[in-house]
Amino acid sequence: MHLLLFIVTILLPFYMFSSGTPLKEDIQILTIIPARCGSKGIPHKNIKNLRGKPLIAWSILQAKQSRHVDNMRIIVSTDSELYAAIARSYGAETPFLRPKEISHDEAIDIQWAEHALTWLEEHENYVPDVVLQLRPTYPTRKVDDIDHALDIFLKVRDQYDSLRSVIQSEKLKLKMYHITDGKLVPFFKEFNGIKEPYNTLRNFFPDDMSKYYTEGQKQNTRYLHNGNIDIFNAKLIKVGSISGETIYPYIMEEEMIDIDTEEDWERACKHGKIKTKDKHEPCDY
Repeated sequence: MHLLLFIVTILLPFYMFSSGTPLKEDIQILTIIPARCGSKGIPHKNIKNLRGKPLIAWSILQAKQSRHVDNMRIIVSTDSELYAAIARSYGAETPFLRPKEISHDEAIDIQWAEHALTWLEEHENYVPDVVLQLRPTYPTRKVDDIDHALDIFLKVRDQYDSLRSVIQSEKLKLKMYHITDGKLVPFFKEFNGIKEPYNTLRNFFPDDMSKYYTEGQKQNTRYLHNGNIDIFNAKLIKVGSISGETIYPYIMEEEMIDIDTEEDWERACKHGKIKTKDKHEPCDY
């Protein structure tokens, strides 16, 4: 059953959509890499050197190596002049600084996404079709995954509001989904009066959500939103969402390293391959 689900949701779209056919010239992809400067677990994590490059550089380089780059703007949303300068040195744009009031540790994704899209429309008359979010904490992200996810979403974006990378998991967390009719369906569409809790910060909710799951839900095949790659139709911002109701499941077989703690940093530093086409630099601790 799991194999059949994998074939239907990943392999079939891969063969359908990864032919390398060029995109229409008018498709505009906005890649946003959110990188505020106030990280607490690892101070200035986003610019700390990992294998000879600031952490933020890995996601910029991954986006630049995408075969969709000719249709793409790569922007770093940061509240720091220093971070912005580093981002520009690796080829990203920083047309604005993110306001401090949406750059604290309780700010949620839709706040910086809405700010970026609104600023670009008001100041540059630039309105993308699709937003690709690459969190800078995934230095081992594969460029092939970026390309395959974009290939799929750009073909199905009329039927889906967004795409999210997920991994099958036995965990009983808040940001868990099941798959129904080819769509990711959150187990919790509302929690404690908060709508779309899967789009807010995980530390707002209990770490152990097991008592909130029904026995039936516990029997479902569950998928964890891993945050590696998120794509959504830009027009969703106008209705106050970054996921919408119809979410395409991009199922990943291998969990990527998401750097949040010093232990995560050491794992990433020792990782055999950081997936870019650049040479592998020595590891910096």
